[in-house]
Amino acid sequence: MKTFVLLSFTLFSAGILSAQNSTRPNIIYILADDMGIGDARCYNPSGKIATPNTDRMAAQGMRFTDAHSGSAVCTPTRYGILTGRYSWRSSLQSGVLNGYSKPLIDSARLTVPQLLRDNGYQTAVIGKWHLGMTWAMKNKQPDFSQPLRHTPLSNGFDYYFGISASLDMPPYVYIENNRLTEIPTDSVVAKQYPNTRPGPKGPGFVFEHTLQTMADKTQAYIHDHKQSPFFLYLALPSPHTPLVAGAAFKGKSGIGNYADYVMETDWLLGQVMTFLEKEGLSQNTLLIFTSDNGYAPYAEYDLLKAAGHDPSAGFRGNKADLYEGGHRVPFIVQWPAKVKAGVVSPATICLTDLMATCASVVGKSLPPEAGPDSFSLLPLLEGKEKQYQRRSIVHHSISGHFAIREGDWKLLFAPGSAGWSEPRNPAARKQGLPELQLFNLQNDISEKNNLQATEPATVARLTRLLEELIGNGRSTPGPVQQNDEKVDMRKEKS
Repeated sequence: MKTFVLLSFTLFSAGILSAQNSTRPNIIYILADDMGIGDARCYNPSGKIATPNTDRMAAQGMRFTDAHSGSAVCTPTRYGILTGRYSWRSSLQSGVLNGYSKPLIDSARLTVPQLLRDNGYQTAVIGKWHLGMTWAMKNKQPDFSQPLRHTPLSNGFDYYFGISASLDMPPYVYIENNRLTEIPTDSVVAKQYPNTRPGPKGPGFVFEHTLQTMADKTQAYIHDHKQSPFFLYLALPSPHTPLVAGAAFKGKSGIGNYADYVMETDWLLGQVMTFLEKEGLSQNTLLIFTSDNGYAPYAEYDLLKAAGHDPSAGFRGNKADLYEGGHRVPFIVQWPAKVKAGVVSPATICLTDLMATCASVVGKSLPPEAGPDSFSLLPLLEGKEKQYQRRSIVHHSISGHFAIREGDWKLLFAPGSAGWSEPRNPAARKQGLPELQLFNLQNDISEKNNLQATEPATVARLTRLLEELIGNGRSTPGPVQQNDEKVDMRKEKS
């Protein structure tokens, strides 16, 4: 990654900013963790989990029905949100990072917070980072007494409060800016919390208080920055495992711990809406609520099924998969100053689109090297659908397998889910299933009828399209870019 990417934009912006433009909206991007599209009532009327705040936000704003995370798992999606670039163009070709991983985002790459900070915004991230940091080391172990390097402050954020990775990954301790808020002298032991890895924990860190803590930090941040435009990336750790809803929500769903945690996640969204209303900021705040991927099948699926609740809302598959349940996510936008209430958009969008959208909102053009897979959603928000430029989208699974979507057609370069739902790729091969799957989502939203054998021209066209998008280093118009590593498009042996 060349250093001139960030510098070029900084120079472009330098000298042209005057006093704070109060007409520019605040921007709050709320990212749930592993919340299925069917967990929100406004997407799944037959769902059994009450989500009144999500539903209210949809009624007051715009709900997208064909929105997709950049990946079917956590870390790569978060990379794409903040950079406007598919993560498979980076060094992360499959899987996710952990709590001690090295930074994934090149400090020279333009990010959404850097873009907005260069245009007069205060920027903050509260919650789950999961994009790597540099820990000080002592005797080959993290030295928790020393400051961290390459934290979110190195990627355009003015303020950071949160956890280093998922809530099931150590260390279990809050980080504020570049330091831990306490030394993790306690520990989490095996099986203490289901689906949680053992490791060090801060004595004041209480899993069940996590969402309340983040709500308190969010309220304080909104109050303290209400006089100038701000960008807040609120990356929730819920309803990802461990399923640790607070006391007020424990047992509230009547279904199980996962459903309780979804309800608390919905509550936190409602708190943010209330904070904005109390501060008089609702009218000109661009508020987005979405999820980083689909529902995780290890989160009490049997209880949900018994209650008649489908977290994937009829879509095939779940988190980690190339099938729609892996990456089709809720995506709701509220911005009363611009967006009409009660609108439902069928446009195909991706979470990588935040970068270009923010550039449009502040009236700036991105440097040619930045946001190579980001298309502005502003035309859709303003009711100018014909001006929206995205024509295709690339899907990616936990194993690094690809799918390409254009219009109603979707081509999967895998014989199975390429993730966790059945058949997984090895089982699909044992069954003699073909290496490619082609679906027409207009006629087959459940992805049951593989048309690869009867539509060879469509297979060839979509294959060429994916080859082009990979080879060009971008899916937006502009000069060819380099991927950070060679991209294996087919992964036929995995």
